[in-house]
Amino acid sequence: MTILVLELPKPETISFQGIWNLKSHYFCYSLSFFWLGTMWVNLHNEWIDIKKISKSVVWWSLILLFASSWIPYTISIVNTNPNNVVGQVFYGIAVFFVTFANVWLTIAVEKCHSDVTESSIKEKMIALRKKLYPDIAIKIIGMILTLTVYPMAMSFAVLIAMIWILLPISY
Repeated sequence: MTILVLELPKPETISFQGIWNLKSHYFCYSLSFFWLGTMWVNLHNEWIDIKKISKSVVWWSLILLFASSWIPYTISIVNTNPNNVVGQVFYGIAVFFVTFANVWLTIAVEKCHSDVTESSIKEKMIALRKKLYPDIAIKIIGMILTLTVYPMAMSFAVLIAMIWILLPISY
Protein backbone atom coordinates (compact mmCIF):
# COMPACT_ATOMS: atom_id res chain seq x y z
CA MET A 1 0.00 0.00 0.00
CA THR A 2 2.80 2.42 0.82
CA ILE A 3 4.27 1.96 -2.67
CA LEU A 4 1.02 3.26 -4.16
CA VAL A 5 2.00 6.76 -3.02
CA LEU A 6 4.64 6.69 -5.76
CA GLU A 7 1.85 6.47 -8.35
CA LEU A 8 0.16 9.64 -7.14
CA PRO A 9 0.45 12.34 -9.79
CA LYS A 10 2.79 15.23 -9.20
CA PRO A 11 1.33 18.75 -9.23
CA GLU A 12 1.64 20.49 -12.59
CA THR A 13 3.03 23.48 -10.74
CA ILE A 14 4.63 23.23 -7.33
CA SER A 15 2.28 25.51 -5.46
CA PHE A 16 -0.48 25.25 -2.88
CA GLN A 17 -3.01 25.43 -5.71
CA GLY A 18 -1.19 22.69 -7.63
CA ILE A 19 -1.26 20.44 -4.57
CA TRP A 20 -4.89 21.36 -3.83
CA ASN A 21 -5.87 20.37 -7.37
CA LEU A 22 -4.84 16.78 -6.52
CA LYS A 23 -6.97 16.59 -3.37
CA SER A 24 -9.17 13.78 -4.68
CA HIS A 25 -6.07 11.67 -5.39
CA TYR A 26 -4.78 12.26 -1.86
CA PHE A 27 -8.20 11.47 -0.43
CA CYS A 28 -8.46 8.15 -2.31
CA TYR A 29 -4.95 7.10 -1.34
CA SER A 30 -5.42 8.07 2.33
CA LEU A 31 -8.79 6.39 2.51
CA SER A 32 -7.51 3.08 1.17
CA PHE A 33 -4.34 3.19 3.23
CA PHE A 34 -6.21 3.73 6.48
CA TRP A 35 -9.01 1.33 5.52
CA LEU A 36 -6.50 -1.47 4.97
CA GLY A 37 -4.59 -0.35 8.06
CA THR A 38 -7.77 -0.52 10.11
CA MET A 39 -8.39 -4.03 8.82
CA TRP A 40 -4.83 -5.03 9.77
CA VAL A 41 -5.18 -3.59 13.30
CA ASN A 42 -8.57 -5.26 13.76
CA LEU A 43 -7.22 -8.61 12.58
CA HIS A 44 -4.39 -8.30 15.09
CA ASN A 45 -6.89 -7.56 17.88
CA GLU A 46 -9.21 -10.35 16.75
CA TRP A 47 -6.46 -12.96 16.59
CA ILE A 48 -4.72 -12.17 19.86
CA ASP A 49 -6.55 -14.97 21.71
CA ILE A 50 -6.70 -17.50 18.87
CA LYS A 51 -5.16 -20.80 19.95
CA LYS A 52 -5.68 -22.93 16.86
CA ILE A 53 -6.52 -22.64 13.21
CA SER A 54 -7.99 -25.00 10.65
CA LYS A 55 -7.43 -25.47 6.94
CA SER A 56 -10.55 -23.39 6.38
CA VAL A 57 -9.08 -20.52 8.43
CA VAL A 58 -5.87 -20.66 6.40
CA TRP A 59 -7.78 -20.63 3.11
CA TRP A 60 -10.06 -17.76 4.16
CA SER A 61 -6.99 -15.84 5.32
CA LEU A 62 -5.43 -16.38 1.90
CA ILE A 63 -8.63 -15.26 0.18
CA LEU A 64 -8.71 -12.17 2.41
CA LEU A 65 -5.11 -11.40 1.47
CA PHE A 66 -5.93 -11.86 -2.22
CA ALA A 67 -8.98 -9.61 -1.93
CA SER A 68 -6.92 -6.98 -0.10
CA SER A 69 -4.30 -7.01 -2.83
CA TRP A 70 -6.93 -5.60 -5.24
CA ILE A 71 -7.41 -2.43 -3.18
CA PRO A 72 -4.25 -0.61 -4.35
CA TYR A 73 -4.98 -1.47 -7.97
CA THR A 74 -8.61 -0.38 -7.87
CA ILE A 75 -7.81 2.80 -5.98
CA SER A 76 -5.20 3.66 -8.61
CA ILE A 77 -8.03 3.49 -11.17
CA VAL A 78 -10.19 5.72 -8.97
CA ASN A 79 -7.24 8.11 -8.60
CA THR A 80 -7.12 8.68 -12.35
CA ASN A 81 -10.74 9.82 -12.40
CA PRO A 82 -12.48 9.94 -8.99
CA ASN A 83 -15.87 10.84 -10.52
CA ASN A 84 -15.91 7.85 -12.87
CA VAL A 85 -18.78 5.53 -11.97
CA VAL A 86 -17.12 2.40 -13.39
CA GLY A 87 -13.89 3.05 -11.45
CA GLN A 88 -15.81 3.62 -8.23
CA VAL A 89 -17.90 0.47 -8.79
CA PHE A 90 -14.74 -1.56 -9.45
CA TYR A 91 -13.26 -0.17 -6.22
CA GLY A 92 -16.53 -1.01 -4.42
CA ILE A 93 -16.44 -4.59 -5.68
CA ALA A 94 -12.90 -4.97 -4.31
CA VAL A 95 -14.02 -3.50 -0.98
CA PHE A 96 -17.00 -5.90 -0.83
CA PHE A 97 -14.68 -8.80 -1.69
CA VAL A 98 -12.49 -7.93 1.31
CA THR A 99 -15.49 -7.46 3.59
CA PHE A 100 -17.13 -10.77 2.69
CA ALA A 101 -13.82 -12.63 2.96
CA ASN A 102 -13.50 -11.16 6.43
CA VAL A 103 -17.01 -12.35 7.35
CA TRP A 104 -16.24 -15.87 6.17
CA LEU A 105 -12.91 -15.81 8.00
CA THR A 106 -14.70 -15.04 11.29
CA ILE A 107 -17.07 -17.96 10.60
CA ALA A 108 -14.11 -20.28 10.00
CA VAL A 109 -12.38 -19.13 13.20
CA GLU A 110 -15.63 -19.56 15.13
CA LYS A 111 -16.06 -23.13 13.85
CA CYS A 112 -12.47 -23.90 14.74
CA HIS A 113 -13.16 -22.81 18.34
CA SER A 114 -16.54 -24.45 18.84
CA ASP A 115 -15.57 -26.13 22.13
CA VAL A 116 -17.42 -24.94 25.19
CA THR A 117 -14.08 -24.07 26.79
CA GLU A 118 -13.33 -21.70 23.92
CA SER A 119 -16.70 -19.97 23.89
CA SER A 120 -15.11 -16.53 24.43
CA ILE A 121 -13.42 -16.73 21.01
CA LYS A 122 -16.68 -17.88 19.44
CA GLU A 123 -18.52 -14.97 21.08
CA LYS A 124 -15.81 -12.57 19.88
CA MET A 125 -16.20 -13.77 16.27
CA ILE A 126 -19.99 -13.43 16.48
CA ALA A 127 -19.63 -9.87 17.86
CA LEU A 128 -17.21 -8.98 15.05
CA ARG A 129 -19.59 -10.34 12.43
CA LYS A 130 -22.47 -8.37 13.92
CA LYS A 131 -20.34 -5.24 13.58
CA LEU A 132 -19.70 -6.06 9.91
CA TYR A 133 -23.39 -6.17 8.98
CA PRO A 134 -23.94 -2.38 9.33
CA ASP A 135 -20.58 -1.95 7.58
CA ILE A 136 -21.96 -3.92 4.63
CA ALA A 137 -25.19 -1.91 4.66
CA ILE A 138 -23.22 1.37 4.52
CA LYS A 139 -21.25 0.08 1.55
CA ILE A 140 -24.40 -1.10 -0.25
CA ILE A 141 -25.90 2.38 0.15
CA GLY A 142 -22.65 3.85 -1.19
CA MET A 143 -22.76 1.54 -4.20
CA ILE A 144 -26.38 2.43 -4.95
CA LEU A 145 -25.64 6.16 -4.69
CA THR A 146 -22.56 5.71 -6.91
CA LEU A 147 -24.64 3.99 -9.55
CA THR A 148 -27.49 6.49 -9.43
CA VAL A 149 -26.56 10.01 -8.34
CA TYR A 150 -23.05 10.61 -7.01
CA PRO A 151 -20.05 8.65 -8.32
CA MET A 152 -17.79 9.31 -5.32
CA ALA A 153 -20.39 7.94 -2.88
CA MET A 154 -18.57 4.59 -2.78
CA SER A 155 -15.39 6.22 -1.52
CA PHE A 156 -17.32 8.16 1.12
CA ALA A 157 -19.19 5.01 2.13
CA VAL A 158 -15.85 3.28 2.70
CA LEU A 159 -14.79 6.22 4.88
CA ILE A 160 -18.01 6.07 6.92
CA ALA A 161 -17.75 2.28 7.23
CA MET A 162 -14.14 2.60 8.39
CA ILE A 163 -15.19 5.04 11.11
CA TRP A 164 -17.95 2.60 12.12
CA ILE A 165 -15.45 -0.28 12.34
CA LEU A 166 -13.06 1.86 14.41
CA LEU A 167 -15.70 2.39 17.08
CA PRO A 168 -14.87 0.09 19.98
CA ILE A 169 -16.93 -2.96 20.72
CA SER A 170 -16.88 -5.03 23.86
CA TYR A 171 -16.25 -8.74 23.69
